[in-house]
Amino acid sequence: MIELKNIEKSFGKYQVLKDISLNIEPGKITAIVGPNGSGKTTIIKSILGLVKPDKGEILINNKSVIKEHLYRKDIGYMPQVASFPDNLTVTEVFNMISDLRKQSVNGNANLINILQLESEMNKKIKTLSGGNKQKVSACIALMFDPKIIILDEPTAGLDPVASANLKKKIIEQRDAGKTIILTSHIMTEIEELSDNILFLIEGKIVFDGTLKNLVELSGQAKLENAIAAMMDKDFKWN
Repeated sequence: MIELKNIEKSFGKYQVLKDISLNIEPGKITAIVGPNGSGKTTIIKSILGLVKPDKGEILINNKSVIKEHLYRKDIGYMPQVASFPDNLTVTEVFNMISDLRKQSVNGNANLINILQLESEMNKKIKTLSGGNKQKVSACIALMFDPKIIILDEPTAGLDPVASANLKKKIIEQRDAGKTIILTSHIMTEIEELSDNILFLIEGKIVFDGTLKNLVELSGQAKLENAIAAMMDKDFKWN
């Protein structure tokens, strides 16, 4: 379990996270949603150790990870836009990441086949399309059998077949007991994948619960409409 306790973070005079407390459960996909600038990325980067909170605690399996780094070997991260050395081939990038992590690729290496990357393995990163770079990033996030998987807009730029196959793999990982955090601007994707939703507005959690409960609270029929209604300044919270 990932637990955040009273997390606050400011950049200059701008307070991005305001007393954030939450639990992210294993064996479930938790989606973090909210408008641009609501704090989604800062929460993810805080969990990854890329941002140090000004106040509060971050615990994984009841152990604080503030000022720690070894816990990261159990995390697979797919950023929205990945950056790899342009002059390396895909195979060389995978080998480099394996060396850096000091971990061998496991059975999830079949992602190369699932995402149809076989023909790209000996090509340099700089020659790949945006969609194929996303596939490389997805493989890296999953192929070391991480206990925690963080996916930031995972299907952005993917073709329909690759998107469907990746989503199937994400669900398989959930069913294997992994702790999965997902962000996406595609509400149908959130509906399809997520078990729980964290809804942020201006650095505060305004909803933490199931998708069904969020829709019911909003009085709307679909998640997209529910999110839009709750972002309205005149929305009345129960």
